Amino acid sequence: MIKKYHHTQIGYLTIIAIGIPMVFIIRLMDVYGFYWISWLVLIILGVCLALFATLTVIIETDFIEIRFGIGIIRKKFLIKNIESCRVVKNPWYYGWGIRLTPHGWLFNVSGFYAIELRMKSGKKYRIGTDEPNELEKAIGQVIEKRL
Repeated sequence: MIKKYHHTQIGYLTIIAIGIPMVFIIRLMDVYGFYWISWLVLIILGVCLALFATLTVIIETDFIEIRFGIGIIRKKFLIKNIESCRVVKNPWYYGWGIRLTPHGWLFNVSGFYAIELRMKSGKKYRIGTDEPNELEKAIGQVIEKRL
């Protein structure tokens, strides 16, 4: 039986990197009063925090879905289109977020490990994870079941 997979990785450094400026701006507004530009920056930072603080990976029988933050930004990969997967380690300079790398698109919120999906079309995608072996095993199970 295929064990379905559902895991949310929290980007603690992202939360800190966005949260500290938010607290600083709120403190400045408390001391110096309301300014519309401060409010605008606070809203933009809040939206970024809501969109990119976490990465959820869901594996079902027919697809793998990834969702950033509250789920507005998402991507779905059909299992029938995946040729293989493997654990990879990204260099630090690939960064976090959604990036185009020499190895295809990267979706990541924290850390260096990812699962690289090689599609039948030849395209590659990397999904960042803090539990690479478990994710690779779960994807491998659904790929095997498809065959």
